[in-house]
Amino acid sequence: MEVINAIGRRKTAIARIYVQDGQGVITVNGRDFTEYFPTSILQYKATEPLSVTETMGKYDVKVNLDGGGVKGQSEAMAHALARALCKINEEMRPALKAKGLLRRDPRMVERKKFGQKKARKRFQFSKR
Repeated sequence: MEVINAIGRRKTAIARIYVQDGQGVITVNGRDFTEYFPTSILQYKATEPLSVTETMGKYDVKVNLDGGGVKGQSEAMAHALARALCKINEEMRPALKAKGLLRRDPRMVERKKFGQKKARKRFQFSKR
């Protein structure tokens, strides 16, 4: 099998993923996966597509993550991994779609507006 690549996004995080047959080695930004995502919740979220499709340990995964925080990056990785697994085998699509792993979460931080303290919060108004 040749190398399959896909892109996943969440908030401002972008995950570029490369999947190929192997022993299940997951590398994130040149580091071990468990070292990059220290908590079990982030590890589970990032590898959820593999556990849903029962392909854990079948593929070697190399991920380049950029932008955002660790939670956004783990969800971007899950999105990219789900897309890559669909490219490998189209029969995995219904299971991934049922879990909502193929859906791009569009929620982003709203920008701060000028003349205001934050995106919607205003400076304190003084009548006198």
